[in-house]
Order: sequence, then C-alpha cells, then structure tokens
Amino acid sequence: MLIGTASAWHDSVFAILPFLAVSFAVVMIQVGVNYANDLADFQRGADAATRIGPQRAVSSGAISASDMKRGVFAAFGLAGIAGLYLMWYAGWPILVIGVISILAALGYTNGPVPYGYYGMGELFVFTFFGIVATVGTRFVYSGSIPAAVWTGGVVMGLLATAILQANNIRDIDTDTEAGKRTLAVVMGRQAARRMYAGTLILTFVIIAFGSLTGLLPPLSLLALIVAPLSIPLIKTVFTEKEGPPLIEVLKGTAQLQLFVALLISLAMVF
Repeated sequence: MLIGTASAWHDSVFAILPFLAVSFAVVMIQVGVNYANDLADFQRGADAATRIGPQRAVSSGAISASDMKRGVFAAFGLAGIAGLYLMWYAGWPILVIGVISILAALGYTNGPVPYGYYGMGELFVFTFFGIVATVGTRFVYSGSIPAAVWTGGVVMGLLATAILQANNIRDIDTDTEAGKRTLAVVMGRQAARRMYAGTLILTFVIIAFGSLTGLLPPLSLLALIVAPLSIPLIKTVFTEKEGPPLIEVLKGTAQLQLFVALLISLAMVF
C-alpha cells in the first residue's frame, strides 16, 4: 500500500478519499483472513495445547467459534463496503481484485482444499500480499501501473512470504502433529531454513538490480541499509528450534518488510 501510494504521489494522481478507502479495505481483509485462520485452525485441531506462539482466540475460549465466524463475515463485509466506493472510483477491475482477494483469504485454511494446509501458502501470500496489494493500490489512483510498482510488488511479496516462512518454521512440529502440510513441513526443517534465508537474500538482490536498471528508482538502493538486519534473523532460524526466539524472528521479518517499504516509498516520492 505504501509503495503503490508513493508512486501515485510522485505521478501527481494521489487522492485522499481513495487512500483512506484502500487503507480501510486492506486492514479489514487482513483482519478477516486472520480471524478465518484462527477459526479454521481450531476446527481442524491445529491449535493444540502444545502450540508455540501467541494465544489463539477460539482455541483458548476467549471467543466462541460462532462469534468468530460472525467476525469473519463482518470484517469482509466492511472491506466490501469500502470496495464499492473504490469500484465506483476506479472501475470494475477493483471488484475483481476485491472478490478474488477475499476468496483467497477464505481459502487459506478453509474450504474443501485449504491451500495453506497443502504447501501452497507461500505462493498465495506472494501473489496477494505482494503483487495484488501493491499493484492494486496503484491502479486505484489512475488505472495505470508503472514498472517500478510491479517490481515493488515483487519485493513486498518476497518479504510477506518470508514472514509466513518464519511462522511455518516455528510451527513445524505442531503442524506435523495436526496434519497441516505446510511447505516447511513438506520440505523439512533444514530445507525450510535455507528457503527463508534465500528469500531474504533474493529480496535485496532484486532491490539492487532494480535500482541499477531503472526497474526501481535509483534511490531505492537506500533500502539496502537495512539488509544487515537479515543476518541475525537468518542466524536465529538456523540455530534455534524453540518458540520464543522464533517468534522474535517472525516479528523481525515483519519489521524488515516495513522498513523496506518505507525506504522504497521515499525513493518513489523523491
């Protein structure tokens, strides 16, 4: 969202109401997918007492399954209301983006073939939390999508994927017990660790390549200043199996994505 909006600002097509509507819709979709995931993991037995990580709402009894289901529909319903305005403002492609995004969110751990349970979570996260979110945001403002936004979407997609990889590496043991076949479970711990490290390295290689070739603004090279933050994250992933250190990796990867987004956005603005 930041990258798509920064591009619009640079091209003098930024508008405040679409920005607020996109912000609201994106947050509601994020909330909805997390609610749906919480509910589905409880129903499928993936949130056992041995699970590592923050307390889950349904499995802990903090909220009933039926109330959580209503929360899922409320979150996506609110996103849909914002989407109606965006469709009026930017055209029917926004309807397609919104509907497909919500279906993808619901299908992550729900439905007849929950793809998050079959090793396809990384592919969908890369696509929707990277490409679709970045490109879709920029499209809202003017209906055009500069090359730099596509490249920024790839960068954001890789970092969003790294967040999921960190989460799934942490949960390998409990996911295996619950029959949740994430890519980390399928590949095994050592290969999953290498994939996480490779994803972070590839992110900064693309930033450097894009900055030097014009696929990103030259100032995007500034994002490389946060590359060293990857080193302790990768080191922890390769040396730790316990929950608390790996939870810190999850947080650190999310912070890394935010820092990169801010720096590339500044490069686009200036």
